[in-house]
Amino acid sequence: MVNRRRAGLLGGTFDPIHIAHLIVAEACRSQLGLERVFFVPAGAPPHKLNKPVTLAQHRLAMTELAVASNPYFTVSRLDIDRPGPCYSTDTVSLLSEQLKNEVDLYFIIGTDSLMDMPTWHEPQRLIELCRFAVVGRPNYEADLEWLESVLPGVRSRVEFVEAPAIAISSSDIKRRIRMGHSIKYQVPESVEEYIYSHQLY
Repeated sequence: MVNRRRAGLLGGTFDPIHIAHLIVAEACRSQLGLERVFFVPAGAPPHKLNKPVTLAQHRLAMTELAVASNPYFTVSRLDIDRPGPCYSTDTVSLLSEQLKNEVDLYFIIGTDSLMDMPTWHEPQRLIELCRFAVVGRPNYEADLEWLESVLPGVRSRVEFVEAPAIAISSSDIKRRIRMGHSIKYQVPESVEEYIYSHQLY
C-alpha cells in the first residue's frame, strides 16, 4: 500500500497571527510528516460575527509575512474570498477539492476545540473529510471515550502532537498594544512592523 501524501490545515482569525501559531504548525509538520501546512485566515468567523475583527486584507498580509521564511508553510485565501460564515467543514471540503482529494488532510486544533467539536457545524461530516492533529492545551483533557460516544468514528481520526505550551494569545497582544507595552518576540518581526506601520489595534 502506497502511503498517501499528508498536508495540514491551520485555520483562525489570525488577528494577529503570533509565534504560538507558528510553533504549533511546525510541530505538526515535523511529527506527522506533513508536506505542507496551509494557513487559512477566516473571512467571517461564525463565532465572532458580533465582535470587531480587523479587515481581512490586514490579517491576510500579516499571515503571509509570518510564514514567508518557512518553505513548508502556505497561506490560502480560501475563506477570505468566499462570502458568508466560514464553517470548518466547508473549508476542509473546499481545500480537499483543490488538492484533488489526493492528500490526507490534517485539521490542526487544540484539545479544547476537539472537545467542543460536537457543537460545530456538521461535525460528523467533518470527521469523514479529514484527520485531526490535536495539540495539548493547559487545563484541558481529551476525553476520547465520551467524544466517540457523541461522534462515532472520531477516535480513529485523532493524532496527538506535542508542542511547547506558550501562553500567547491574539487578544493579549492587542491588549498590550493598547497599553503601550512591547510585543517583541510574541509576533514575528515583520508582523510587528506591519502592525505599527498600519496603526492596527
